[in-house]
Amino acid sequence: MNGVYEALAHPTRRRVVALLREREMSAGELAARVDIAKPTLSGHLRVLREAGLVYGERHGTSIVYHLHLSLLEESLGALLTLFKIDKAGPDGRARSTPPSPSAGNERTTDDHEPR
Repeated sequence: MNGVYEALAHPTRRRVVALLREREMSAGELAARVDIAKPTLSGHLRVLREAGLVYGERHGTSIVYHLHLSLLEESLGALLTLFKIDKAGPDGRARSTPPSPSAGNERTTDDHEPR
């Protein structure tokens, strides 16, 4: 699992994962979308492959890369569990947005000082 986290530590590799989440792509397509040289991308893809996050399939003269979504989900789930992060709030209800820092300190118009 550490290899997955190390692979995701670099912003370029996170961008590649995000792009492959949308659809499979060749190395050339990825290089154009990430705007880096192909040899540099090749190194990033190697790290992602070694971590098990992506795999390539040869199509003629190209290699098309795919995301191992299940491994990514498993790794992210492990982080959520490790840090005891749940989709539900402390009251057990699902929370779609985090509470604001001033939750419970709302002021009404009557609370404002006179103008």
